[in-house]
Amino acid sequence: MTFRIYGRLLPAALLVAACATTRVPPAEPPPESILPQTPPEYYGTLEPFAADAVYFVVTDRFVDGDPGNNHVEQGGAELGTFDRPIRLAGRGPANIGYLGGDFQGILDNASYIADMGFSALWITPIVDNPDEAFTGSTPPGEGMFADRGKTGYHGYWGVNFFEVDEHLESPTLGFAGLARALYDDYGIKLVLDIVCNHGSPAYTMPEDQPKFGELYDANGTLVADHENLHPSALDPHNPLHAFYNREPDLAQLSDLNDENPDVFEYLTAAYLHWIEQGARAFRIDTIKHMPDSFWKSFSDAIRDRHPDFFMFAESWSYDAAEIARHTRPENGGISVLDFPGQLAMNEVFADGAPYSRLLEYLHLDDRVYANPYELMTFYDNHDMARMNADDDGFIDANNWVFTSRGIPVIYYGSEIGFEAGAREHAGNRNYFGQQNVERARNHGIRAALSSVAELRRRLPALQRGLQVNLEFGDDTAAFYRVLRHGGAEQTALVLLNKSDDAVRIPVGDWAGPDGSVVWRDAARRAPVAFTGEPRSVSVDAHGVRVLVAEWVPQDRDIVQRLVRLQAAVTAD
Repeated sequence: MTFRIYGRLLPAALLVAACATTRVPPAEPPPESILPQTPPEYYGTLEPFAADAVYFVVTDRFVDGDPGNNHVEQGGAELGTFDRPIRLAGRGPANIGYLGGDFQGILDNASYIADMGFSALWITPIVDNPDEAFTGSTPPGEGMFADRGKTGYHGYWGVNFFEVDEHLESPTLGFAGLARALYDDYGIKLVLDIVCNHGSPAYTMPEDQPKFGELYDANGTLVADHENLHPSALDPHNPLHAFYNREPDLAQLSDLNDENPDVFEYLTAAYLHWIEQGARAFRIDTIKHMPDSFWKSFSDAIRDRHPDFFMFAESWSYDAAEIARHTRPENGGISVLDFPGQLAMNEVFADGAPYSRLLEYLHLDDRVYANPYELMTFYDNHDMARMNADDDGFIDANNWVFTSRGIPVIYYGSEIGFEAGAREHAGNRNYFGQQNVERARNHGIRAALSSVAELRRRLPALQRGLQVNLEFGDDTAAFYRVLRHGGAEQTALVLLNKSDDAVRIPVGDWAGPDGSVVWRDAARRAPVAFTGEPRSVSVDAHGVRVLVAEWVPQDRDIVQRLVRLQAAVTAD
């Protein structure tokens, strides 16, 4: 069963970066009547997917495992779909054609992904896309959503939502085989990127192109055709037009009519099919472009057949209240990518802002989100500039992502700082390839990522424990993750340092009464020896220490905060 979690906003004073450290004070004491009389349970979430960490690949840009499915002649000399390089003024080289990445390339490197500590793999949409480069719109670099000359290598231009694109599968490896092998052999859940808002580009072509603006069903029958018409020119009485809205939305994409029951039936049938083929979670594209009522009906249809099926969505906004609405049960109970967190992390780990800046996006106890512990935490992706950090910045960011609240999502290549700072059409989605996979095996970012990901994999407190912030300063941060559930107790004391020098962090009362609590260093799997007065521990430059004890804090102020946090997370 999924428990929906809430929180209370931290006092405004805590959100201002302190010149040294911000000690997070206890909340206003609760009435004595709500203090625990018996040992209470403490947990952020009981969602099973919270135990996972997600690696995200644009499938075509990962590794070409089967050159036989590259279709290098597809589209002909002028409208070819394979290898279409571009170079915009002032930007790095990029490509808007297919480059060969496929299911076989993923499976060939499944151990590489699993060895980093990932137990879920998010792949871009797998459905069939057009077989030519698009001739409408304007060229890349001439405004937002300038799609002339692009291909559907990314998968978001679906024309048959029941059919796998021919560039991805091999004669001996389809989607079901990939999903089965990843899970059975490597313990990796396949997360499928899905689109309900739109299909392929549909109009502004000099001449109508095959498949563009068209939609086919499971039998290959044409069920919708935009006919290269502006949305306002579509005939609502024409069954082939009725699948689409009559007002434009994103670029020249065919905008699906969420009020048409045939559209709903088409989409739910397609995505139930892919669950039956092995998808174990969905990432939903462009969720805010369709009404909440659609998503409530959609999630109900999916979960009626697959109870508690986990879904998270892209709602691109830095306003927490705006993206949080999708997480409400009445709107479908769908988690979201934490865009406010993405902004904060880039400021802290790429631009040098203090750790205290991170307090602003957590919303641990203000009930903004239905469940802040189930949000997907990330610092970049395929639609924005990659984080413009050095190796240390990526290490620091990963140390935070894998220890703080939320479910980690890491974009392919970040384990080596691949194309750091690059935007789309400037290297953001460049081909990774087997050569970079091999280079990454001994890379410092990957080594540090693997280490902290392994800690999260082993420690339930880091996956689902309540987060109690203790002290956030310029270059150091300290917080608890506290879990008491099902008769087990575990507290992780997380200490972070993003400075260039090793530091000693006083732990004082955070470690409990002197000598009464047995702490172990989770990475070294050895007892911790506190030194000095006050007691302190060392944290390496750009390092993380996770101290773990089979204990929960008993300090009255901390207990009061835990009670408030738990009261929020279990509220209706």
